Amino acid sequence: MGNSSHEQPVKIKVKSKSAIREILESIAIAILLAILIRMFVFQPFYIPSESMVPSLQVGDRIIVSKLNYYFSEPKRGDVMVFKFPLDPSRDFVKRTIGIGGESIAIRDSRLYINGQQVKEDYLPEGLTFADFGPDEVPVGSYFMMGDNRNNSDDSRVWGALPEENIIGKAVLIYWPLNRISLL
Repeated sequence: MGNSSHEQPVKIKVKSKSAIREILESIAIAILLAILIRMFVFQPFYIPSESMVPSLQVGDRIIVSKLNYYFSEPKRGDVMVFKFPLDPSRDFVKRTIGIGGESIAIRDSRLYINGQQVKEDYLPEGLTFADFGPDEVPVGSYFMMGDNRNNSDDSRVWGALPEENIIGKAVLIYWPLNRISLL
């Protein structure tokens, strides 16, 4: 007599995820990615004041790159967002004018760095503002000024910006739509 065994195929029961669970997992992943991107890559900011007119207008919304300064140092002319040194709960946006070790002076509405005049193409024609300095920027710090020199609370008032206060480089105006542009 032969050994005739009838093996039954084993049925494996695969538990499928419910549609609701899949949606919730997708939402959780999207939220986590958004938080990580905002913490380490890009962050939106709103411009509440006239201190950067004409480059930035009241109500502009900008994107700030937090990655730029991991790979390079801030450069003169960069528009940066940073924690205000006198009240780190407030964020400011200003233009980088001087870098640690440089001497900053303003005479007859002209910027001088280490005694050499620096052309500022981003300022409106005919803008006049008060003399300042000379003032030495400490190493590891930056001298920041608004483009609207007569309406800007900046390094002329509160001193140099410590490097650790930098949030990132403003790279894009994304709102309003008629002002979309790279900075």
